[in-house]
Formats: sequence, C-alpha cells, structure tokens
Amino acid sequence: MATVLEAMCAGSVEAFDLFYERYAPLVMHIALRVMDDRMEAEDLCHDVFLEVLRTGRRFDRSRGSIESWLAVLTRSRGLDRLRRARRAVPGGADAAIGRIAGLETAASALEDTVVLRFQQAAVREAFAALPSQQRRALATAYYREKTQREMADEWNVPLGTVKSWIRGGIANLRKQLAVRGWLSGGEGGTRHDAK
Repeated sequence: MATVLEAMCAGSVEAFDLFYERYAPLVMHIALRVMDDRMEAEDLCHDVFLEVLRTGRRFDRSRGSIESWLAVLTRSRGLDRLRRARRAVPGGADAAIGRIAGLETAASALEDTVVLRFQQAAVREAFAALPSQQRRALATAYYREKTQREMADEWNVPLGTVKSWIRGGIANLRKQLAVRGWLSGGEGGTRHDAK
C-alpha cells in the first residue's frame, strides 16, 4: 500500500480511489469515536485524507504501518478540533475538557483495537493464500498441537516432507504478510512496516 500512497501523492486519481476505499472505513470509525458526531466525523475524515494527500510523502514505513499512522493522525486531528471548539465556545469549555480527557484514553485503546483487527485480517488473508499442504501442516501444528513426527506418521509421508511444508509455510506466510504491509521484506520480526 505504500506504493499506492506514493502514486496517490504524485497525483494518481486511481491510487487515491484505491487508498480511500481501503482506509476510509478505518478513518471514519476512529473519527466517529473521537468526535461523537456524524457530521463532525465526516469533516474530520475529509481533512485527514486531504492532509494525507499533502503530506503523505513524509510517511515513514520504519515507524509503523499505514493503518497505525492513519489512526494516530485521525485521533490527533480530532482532538485538535475538540480543543479548538473548546476555545471557541467559552461556556462549553468544561464539557469539552471532560470529553477530550476521556477521549484521549479511549482513542488510544481504540487505535490498538483497530490495528489488531487489521493485523488479524492480514494474517487470515495471508494464511488463506498459502498452498493447501503448507496451510494444513501449519494449522495441524498450531491448532492440534501435533509434532512434525506425529503429522508424518498420521499422513504417511516422510518426516522431511512435513518439515519442508512447515518451513515453506512459515516462509510463505512471512512473504504474504510483507505483501500486505505487516512485515518488511520477509523478515521474522514484529515490525509492521508498510510496503
């Protein structure tokens, strides 16, 4: 998706459409939680995507995923709006202060939840893209807690074949996650770099 972001910042309408289609639900969900008002949330969503168009080139994949970047950006801009509203309406300051304090905590937890859901979806998609034997071997090892020897005996295949399926499955899973922007270049760490 980082390539789409770069193309979008270079002026590609198709890239913007693809980027917006993928991330608008995430941005809108966070905006609704922060603003607690549909029209304000829509305005915030609009502003976030305009800012992404203007400053998207500054996105640094080494600092996290596009999803987490958008979540932080949306929350920050929403809180900025609430602070401005508090200053603009002196009588409503107490309500705005209370709302901001509560939302900062809730928004942080929401960000974590949203990013976790995107990660889970990415893993499910990546797992589904594996060849069936690799998928079967990984699922059996993980969910049924079978050893490689037990799988080889149960499936009547050489132990080396099962080991190959597991090794290949893990390598392919890493590649699939890298394609989806959750790992950089197939490495096994926990970094969430977007590609």
